Amino acid sequence: MSRATDADIVAWAARERRIVVTLDADFHALLALAGAPFPSVIRVRQEGLSGSLLADLLLRVWPRISAALGSGAAVTISERNVRIRGLPITSTRSEPKV
Repeated sequence: MSRATDADIVAWAARERRIVVTLDADFHALLALAGAPFPSVIRVRQEGLSGSLLADLLLRVWPRISAALGSGAAVTISERNVRIRGLPITSTRSEPKV
């Protein structure tokens, strides 16, 4: 899917019940605009991670995010925190920082 558009990736992940892991903020915006309950998206806001460092990071935060991902969530992982927003994203819904 390296040449697929972001919208195509979101549609495929929703159909296949997959989780999107990305450095791109556009995926959260697509979910918000569509009001979509799936797929879950993990946005990593740490650039320059090798594949093994990214895998280690995901394994470290997985216990905190896995239940939310199963229900549909937009997760942002930064150097300082992990933020989880339940899907669908609405302007009145607010989720606590974890």
